[in-house]
Parts: sequence; C-alpha cells; structure tokens
Amino acid sequence: MAVNAFILIQAEVGTAGDVAHATAALSQVLTAEVAMGPYDVIARAEADTMDELGSVVVNAIGNVPGVERTLLCPIVNL
Repeated sequence: MAVNAFILIQAEVGTAGDVAHATAALSQVLTAEVAMGPYDVIARAEADTMDELGSVVVNAIGNVPGVERTLLCPIVNL
C-alpha cells in the first residue's frame, strides 16, 4: 500500500509560484498549489514507503530553489 502525505512548504518571499511549479514537476508529487497563510505551497505526494517519502521531501523538495522549510503530514486511514 502506498504512503501518501501533504507537504507544507515555506518559500522565500516572491518564489511561491516557482516553488510550486518545480515541486509539481517531481515524479512522486501528485499536486502542488500556492496557498495563503503560514505555508506558501501545499503539495501532495505518494511513495511506496515512508523512507522513500522522506527522501522525496529531504532530497528533492528540500533542494528546490526558494524552499526554506517543509513540514511532512502523512495521511492515515483510520
């Protein structure tokens, strides 16, 4: 069963659109949208394992120019 999560992203001032576009282009990211509030971009990603999902956040999204901070919110099925 795949692991899904929302990733909340804080971006440098003026870079939210570019961050959302670059994040949406990543293979494991399903959507990435600019938002208003404490986070500038909200993405939804899917991976085979939690470790793989963590790698997407740390190694892929974390290296997108303009990304300052991320918060991983795994989706649980209760």
